[in-house]
Amino acid sequence: MSHTFKIYKTSAELPAGWNDVIGQHNIMLSKEYFCVLEKSKPKNMECYFAGFFQNNQLIGGALFQYLNFQQHSTFQKNQVWCRIRNFFGQKFSKDVMILGNNMLTGQNGFYFDSSKITLERVVPILHEAVTEIQKHLRKTSLVIYKDYQAGFIKYFQEQNHQSYYQFSVQPNMMLGIREHWKNFEDYLQDFSTKYRTRALSAKKKFKGIEKRELDLNSVKKYRDQMNLLYQNVAENAPFNTFFLTENHFESLKENLNQNFKIFGYFLDGKLIGFYTLILNNEDIDTYFLGYDKSLQKQKQLYLNMLLDMVEFGIIHQFKRIIFGRTALEIKSTIGAEPVEIFGLIKHNNMLLNPFIDKIFLSLTPKTEWIQRRPFK
Repeated sequence: MSHTFKIYKTSAELPAGWNDVIGQHNIMLSKEYFCVLEKSKPKNMECYFAGFFQNNQLIGGALFQYLNFQQHSTFQKNQVWCRIRNFFGQKFSKDVMILGNNMLTGQNGFYFDSSKITLERVVPILHEAVTEIQKHLRKTSLVIYKDYQAGFIKYFQEQNHQSYYQFSVQPNMMLGIREHWKNFEDYLQDFSTKYRTRALSAKKKFKGIEKRELDLNSVKKYRDQMNLLYQNVAENAPFNTFFLTENHFESLKENLNQNFKIFGYFLDGKLIGFYTLILNNEDIDTYFLGYDKSLQKQKQLYLNMLLDMVEFGIIHQFKRIIFGRTALEIKSTIGAEPVEIFGLIKHNNMLLNPFIDKIFLSLTPKTEWIQRRPFK
């Protein structure tokens, strides 16, 4: 059958029926979310949207992100080794094209109507799109296919992807919500005594803190404070490929409305922390958060946020919470389990690409952690 694709630079250009075919299956590929990327993407990021057609009928869509690292320090710690890694990282990868979403963990890069096309055929079509975009839009140092679970990697074994290096960094932490959890107490009852006591102790330390959901007006009101709290966390991370713009949360709330949730924590009337969730059909994707570092240990802000996220998922009867690939150990203490995810990477310099595995591993931070198992 005849397959074609078209690149769109704005969400307004997307063809009619985009959400019916694609967006309703993954909100991160919806017209509304693409509008968020247009209005509030990180400064070092450009986004392009691809529509795929079979006999002129829309059957799939994809997100391509370009990241520029020339003026961006990926390794944040102010140490000599980090400065060296930044120098070599910028020389090695001036810019990157990603098939996927670098702002989230998981396969949020494309969706195809499975009644119209098989997965075996999807991957060659994506390869054609990657090749054409690199040729006609802009060639980058690196090309990355992002975040696939083990069962999907087999589709990349054909000749087109032999020059790519398959990598796996940190796992995606996920919590499946059990059917018998009707409330937060049911969840805690499945914990062993040690972890139930720990969770209840953290809750007690939250005495005096008010939690409330923020609507759009509140997000606008607390925008400056939220960005300071977000920066507290983001700048403390050892590895960052981008920073959010100041209007990002506001843009998400405007466009995703009730599918984007923001909860703030207040102490004596002052915002001391917040977390955000993207509601994606039966899944919850935990998104960015921020907190006052001076109160983090005393009030166990982060652990309480994780527990509150679980409670929200239980009360609203979601199937799964996707916690992402950071803070692995503490997320395992609330029941999230690691799911290994893979990617593919290729350098467009033919002299460098044979060494891509060694270069990639030397520039990738390694995290040692212990998986905790809180359930009985």
